[in-house]
Amino acid sequence: MEIGNEPTLETPLGPTGKPLANTLTGLLRPDPACTERNAVALPEELSPARARADFFSRWTSEARFFDEIAQQMAAELKPLDPLTVARYREPQHPWFHKEFRFQLLGNLRGKRVLDVGCGDGINATLMAKFGAHVTGVDISPGFVELCKQRAQLEGVEARAEFFCSPLETVELPAGHFDIIWGDGILHHLIPELDAVMRQLVKWAKPGALLVFSEPVSLTPWLRKLRKGVPIHTNATPDERPLEKAELSTILRHLPDLELKWFHLLGRLSSLILPTCQTYEHAPLARKLAVDMLGRVDQALLSVPRLKTLGGMCVISGRKPEPR
Repeated sequence: MEIGNEPTLETPLGPTGKPLANTLTGLLRPDPACTERNAVALPEELSPARARADFFSRWTSEARFFDEIAQQMAAELKPLDPLTVARYREPQHPWFHKEFRFQLLGNLRGKRVLDVGCGDGINATLMAKFGAHVTGVDISPGFVELCKQRAQLEGVEARAEFFCSPLETVELPAGHFDIIWGDGILHHLIPELDAVMRQLVKWAKPGALLVFSEPVSLTPWLRKLRKGVPIHTNATPDERPLEKAELSTILRHLPDLELKWFHLLGRLSSLILPTCQTYEHAPLARKLAVDMLGRVDQALLSVPRLKTLGGMCVISGRKPEPR
């Protein structure tokens, strides 16, 4: 396709006269809660027509993909399990990466949290139940609607707000958030990772905690082995794990970056716990087996030569304080 023949990208205007970032060329329904701050124009680096077309194509593709998942989940929406809420209110099993992350967060009461790629809203709702004021951003209008329904169902809608927008274009106040949380989002943004990290750090208060859980692959032979294993995953076509180059990019923005590795033997947990059974409701023997895998992983992945064999990594760091 020649540069002069790119499709026209028409986007409805928001209250500032700028294009609404959460409409994605008409595929995404305008969010009634859309306000001044997410009515934004595309960044200058997206101004060439071909680049704009590429971005819009990827955004609409991902929105469609996750909308289908959201539709299935919305049909089964129900209150959070009290055992699940208790598990993350006082996490006791740091060999599970989500409990480890909730341990890192500490006391959430009164904290302002930004949940980037908020997905089904479970994490955002949990944090709101624990006293945080949560802002969630997701590219899928289906997921954003599900988040709102979940927050209302849990009685935390006053402490949780959600916006439908690509993370690359949403506008949020600078220096506003105590915590920025991302669950499997950065590996969807590899081409724009440096610009996205710059934005995230801008939105964080000095000293704020940024914590992400991401698939990371630093072992070439293991990466090839995994590609050859036909395991079904809910993955978009273009995504891949983070590699050394992406970790170096994140390090430039978070100089005190820390990495904690998970999922070596823990991958086998899915063979012990059927998809229809949660850890909280599993028989004691199955719980103990899953715990054992996690504890063994914790020991093995603490060895410097072995740690990069983990498939999942918790990436955390704080925004530097001004000197």
